[in-house]
Amino acid sequence: MTVTFTALPTDHADHLRNGGKDAYGNLPETAISDGPGHPCRHCLNNIDAGDAFLVLAYRPFPSLQPYAETGPIFLHAKSCERYGATEVLPPMLQSPDYIVRGYDADDRIVYGSGAVTPTTDIADRAKMLLAREDIAYLHVRSARNNCYQCRIDRN
Repeated sequence: MTVTFTALPTDHADHLRNGGKDAYGNLPETAISDGPGHPCRHCLNNIDAGDAFLVLAYRPFPSLQPYAETGPIFLHAKSCERYGATEVLPPMLQSPDYIVRGYDADDRIVYGSGAVTPTTDIADRAKMLLAREDIAYLHVRSARNNCYQCRIDRN
């Protein structure tokens, strides 16, 4: 099995960049990056110092339900190419570790699947979790703040 690190869909990014509202009904805020620490959820790269970016509330789930967490994310203010590599760890994943957690086909957390995982072990853990029939996809989240980073899907 191979895994794909899935970025925020381009239509979502374009909507937000073109005046669309975030998950809370607010317009995204604009800020200027002071360097690493502002990962774009569309290209999955860090936003360079001096570049404009959007700060917004994002819910990476198709509908409201008890497990549909919403939180802050960053997005390049200008268009960027969506990340599309398979089996390649996104460049923005530079912390020593992240939470990797499984979700079922109904977008509910699969209890017992979440763990703080060293960054170098994310792909192997993803393959192990996605081999389970009860797990449809995974989230990579900050181990410090629980912020959504990206999704992992099986190929």
